[in-house]
Amino acid sequence: MYIAQKIIFFYYFCNMNQLYYGDNLEVMQKYIADESVDLCYIDPPFNSGEDYNLIYKISHKETAQVHAFTDTWVWDDLAALSHQNLMDKPTLLPHKTFIFIRSMIEMFGKCDISAYLLYMAFRIKEIHRVLKPTGSFYLHCDPFANYLLRSLLDSIFVDKGGKMLNEIVWHYKTYQGQVKKYFPRKHDTIFFYCKNGDKHRTFRLLKDNNPESAIDFKRWNKYLNEYNEITGANYPKTDSRFDGYIKRFIKENGREPDKNDIIFKIEGQTIDTVWNIKAVDPKDKARLGYKTQKPEALLERIIKASSNEGDVVLDAFCGCGTTIAVAQRLNRKWIGIDITYNAVSLIKKRLLDTFGNEITSEFLELGEPKDLNSAVQLALRAGDNRKEFEKWSIAKYSDNQAFVNDKKGGDGGIDGTAYMLDKDENGEQVNSKIIFSVKTNKTLSPNVVRDLNGTLDKENAKIGILITLYPVQNLVRESKKYGTYTNKLFNKNYNKIQVISIEEIMDGARLELPTIEILDSAKRKYKTKQLTMEE
Repeated sequence: MYIAQKIIFFYYFCNMNQLYYGDNLEVMQKYIADESVDLCYIDPPFNSGEDYNLIYKISHKETAQVHAFTDTWVWDDLAALSHQNLMDKPTLLPHKTFIFIRSMIEMFGKCDISAYLLYMAFRIKEIHRVLKPTGSFYLHCDPFANYLLRSLLDSIFVDKGGKMLNEIVWHYKTYQGQVKKYFPRKHDTIFFYCKNGDKHRTFRLLKDNNPESAIDFKRWNKYLNEYNEITGANYPKTDSRFDGYIKRFIKENGREPDKNDIIFKIEGQTIDTVWNIKAVDPKDKARLGYKTQKPEALLERIIKASSNEGDVVLDAFCGCGTTIAVAQRLNRKWIGIDITYNAVSLIKKRLLDTFGNEITSEFLELGEPKDLNSAVQLALRAGDNRKEFEKWSIAKYSDNQAFVNDKKGGDGGIDGTAYMLDKDENGEQVNSKIIFSVKTNKTLSPNVVRDLNGTLDKENAKIGILITLYPVQNLVRESKKYGTYTNKLFNKNYNKIQVISIEEIMDGARLELPTIEILDSAKRKYKTKQLTMEE
């Protein structure tokens, strides 16, 4: 009976779309079977040196930001450990990949680009493993490291019988301020590889019917009267293809064409390796929370060209979920992975908004804590990256209407912030601040409640929410001492200090305040970061 249940679960699991919250390397190693994916597209970090934020619109003038991810790499303890493991066991990577990584570290030293290549090498190796022999792989990158990524891809794919099929240039139009020292940067690179160059794979040439990139056929007009008066075709009669159009017309219609017939229907140009597709406009309603959000037209082109309905599409860095949304719309199965809870929760919201509540029956959520024990494991696993547990707990409790303070150390007791609609003393609508504090200790002194109350006064916040990993009853009693706050817009009282445990959150407890949702995205800062070498 137990074996039968496992078989049923395995079949159910493999035939469901899957959304994972976690490290894509660990997820691919543990949960994605060999040769099970038809198409993989990734838009990984570029090592650009940029920090990206989500923006919360709290009024028509005010915004607040939540850190999404930092695209800056450093040679830290994690990179050093990964390097040492590789040196101790070179077979962790294909031989030529090991030689390439070792050579790059010798050349550049133990620096940012070396850490980035180490990170990408292990993940591309796993992507190669999970692709079917007929599978296709698209890697999206920019000029910061694309020349190194191509060498890395060659060491994994080409050495095992794969082939680099195209280097695609995505040219986009976006506003950029005046630059004086270089040409405006308006393109990304997409490398297109197949796993096995000798195997039949899905690929179809596509026509580009985008008016912006279509051929201008008006130049043929001067030929119409001179060569082609009868048919009105857009090619001159002397064109070698013209006879074929005439013959096909006669065969299909049983007569010769007259002056009212247009034989050659204008179609878009066959798509080549330069793709002119608009980037998502910062003011577009389609904006979902990431500066790096890619347009659906870009992913639609890739998915249509290299997969069929029912095929499995993997995005191991799925961000705000463009690949997933397009795959769902085009009737493909999909697997999405992201390491941040902000991204996973945003993807779920995107799917619900686009496809309705019934979509929840079509995919499995995996990796997110489902009980107290798994929440404890997340808190412990977070280690130096404790913010990930804070992001998850605050986002979960607030239904993604709060953001996490991304400052490392010295955060002033503020782990997150949200805003609620309210009125001031003059009856004007305002946005009052809510502060979150997250504690993971098993035992906590009432001092943490008093400290939170002091932070409320200092920050002119109205409500403080203390999230605890473990239930701590003495803190609940202590919180009652600080009374209530009245929201004047809704004429409703709320406890000024609220204590909520992870166990209660897992049981369905949610923030019941008139808070304001995420609406748009932006970069917090920008700096150009070139590759560096140790002296």
